[in-house]
Amino acid sequence: MKFKLDENLPASLVDTFKASGHDAISTTSQGLQGEEDPTIAVVCREEGRTLVTLDTGFADIRAYPPAEYPGIVVLRLRHQAVSHIGEMITRVLRLVADRPLEKTLWIVDEQKVRFRS
Repeated sequence: MKFKLDENLPASLVDTFKASGHDAISTTSQGLQGEEDPTIAVVCREEGRTLVTLDTGFADIRAYPPAEYPGIVVLRLRHQAVSHIGEMITRVLRLVADRPLEKTLWIVDEQKVRFRS
C-alpha cells in the first residue's frame, strides 16, 4: 500500500511503514510542509496514497468524503509522544492486512478504531 505521513507526524515513522512492506513518504520530504489541508488531500488523491495524520480536520467527511480518497487515517491520541504514536501506527499496520483502507476514513484512538465509508 502507499502512504503519505503528514508533517505533524515524526518523519522517522516512514521507516516503520517501509519495514512492513509499504511504500511511504512524508509531506515534509516532498516540500509540502505548511501547505493547506485541501492541497495535501489533492496530492494524496493524485498519488493514490492514504494520508496518515494527527490533524482531526481530515475527519470531517463533509470536507473530505472518504469515497473520494485512497484512504485517510486520523490519529486522535491523548498522548503524542513519538513512542506512543509509533505503537498506534504498528496497530494500524496490523489492521491493514484484514481491512481495506481504500475509500475509508479510519479514526484511531487508544481504545478503538472507527471506520467511515
